[in-house]
Amino acid sequence: MRPRTRIPTLAVTLLAMLYAATPACAADDSSTQLIHKGEYLATAGDCLACHTAPGGKPFAGGLPLPTPLGNIISTNITPSKSAGIGNYTLEQFTRALRQGIRADGQPVYPAMPYTAYARMTDEDIAALYAYFMQAVQPVDARPEETRLPFPFNLRAGMMGWNAFFHDPKPYAPNPEKGDLWNRGAYLVQGLAHCSTCHTPRNVFMAERPSLELAGAEVGPWHAPNITADPNSGIGGWSDQELIDYMRTGHADKGQASGPMSEAIDYSLRRLTEPDLRAIAVYLKTVPAVHDPADTKPVYAWGNATDQLDTLRGEPWPQDRSLMTGPQLYDAHCATCHQAQAQGSFDGGLPPLFRNTATGRLQTNNLVLTMLDGIQRHDRDGAVVMPGFRQVMTDVQITTLGNYLMQTYGNPAGKVTVDQVAALRSGAPGLSRGPDLVLLARIGLAVAAIVLLLIIAGIVRLFRR
Repeated sequence: MRPRTRIPTLAVTLLAMLYAATPACAADDSSTQLIHKGEYLATAGDCLACHTAPGGKPFAGGLPLPTPLGNIISTNITPSKSAGIGNYTLEQFTRALRQGIRADGQPVYPAMPYTAYARMTDEDIAALYAYFMQAVQPVDARPEETRLPFPFNLRAGMMGWNAFFHDPKPYAPNPEKGDLWNRGAYLVQGLAHCSTCHTPRNVFMAERPSLELAGAEVGPWHAPNITADPNSGIGGWSDQELIDYMRTGHADKGQASGPMSEAIDYSLRRLTEPDLRAIAVYLKTVPAVHDPADTKPVYAWGNATDQLDTLRGEPWPQDRSLMTGPQLYDAHCATCHQAQAQGSFDGGLPPLFRNTATGRLQTNNLVLTMLDGIQRHDRDGAVVMPGFRQVMTDVQITTLGNYLMQTYGNPAGKVTVDQVAALRSGAPGLSRGPDLVLLARIGLAVAAIVLLLIIAGIVRLFRR
């Protein structure tokens, strides 16, 4: 009888073990899915690009982020308990993303786009927290502190700034729009934080809602208008062109460089097809903001023109600074972009006419691209275009830039020697907008005067 009793007993024991293990397995699967979701959200939020210094470890911080007020150094957001966010609770993590308040109670600067991340749902924040705490390698290295000039170094002032200019409420879906549009709005307004770069700011360095996505300056770079305006913005782009641009960094109408190239390499190209389509659908509905100077679409200027046949065989001037625009183009550009600037035979390199790079009045991006080229920041690290910083003088860059604008782009756009010299040195260069530092200082002075008047009024009221 013993063998007969042992078999059912053994079977019951095995079944009991199986049932006992099932919830744990389900929990493991659920935890893994949550971490994968958080990783995708971190990618959509482009966290890696800002919180990783060149040659540094992922998310360990230390990258200087240029702002009109000075460099802000990105922080360590690995789960290190000594240098990162390893001691953050979910509630503290949520407060940092929604309100811009660190675990120690100090405000962060809005270079960390909490003004956009606040739109995230509680569920997405929890997934992001799970990813950073469980899947990111901790790094016990503390970056240097941000040191802005007075009075911008007074973090307490951010409390008042938040009270006036920050809405910490999550995104509320628009019931009159479809799921695709709402998903696009959620990403653009939230994780993708497009307005951080593409929306101009007021005297208090807050985004101007009336000019949402109408274009702004990001350090020396110009983040263009991406509203639905057909001339100044992306109203003339098809959904597929926008998707191709976000996935590859180039489309028939333009190509990415500078900060936008990084955003594509680290974030946008890694998003799913439905999410990219949702972003495109939403952007096409953003209220149009028109610049009167844009008399036709910025990608509609110029035509194929060959001015090189009469040059070839002729000697260059002894003084290379006296080389003409066609000569400089022939020497540095024609090999890749061809004689008529029509781009490479395989379509891998774009034409230089009917291209946003030469169609905008703001020429900083064109100059910076000529100086430093375009490099991909993915694993391949491919060089899309070489830079000419080491081989061309300021005068030559100026001559070539004006030749490109006059021949293939918007002839009203100009490049100056002073502009090139400033951009080569790291200064802001040419800006068609106001001096943001001056405006910020004026704004702070006005705020201080108003605050003093309020305090004086309160004191006078109590004395009565």
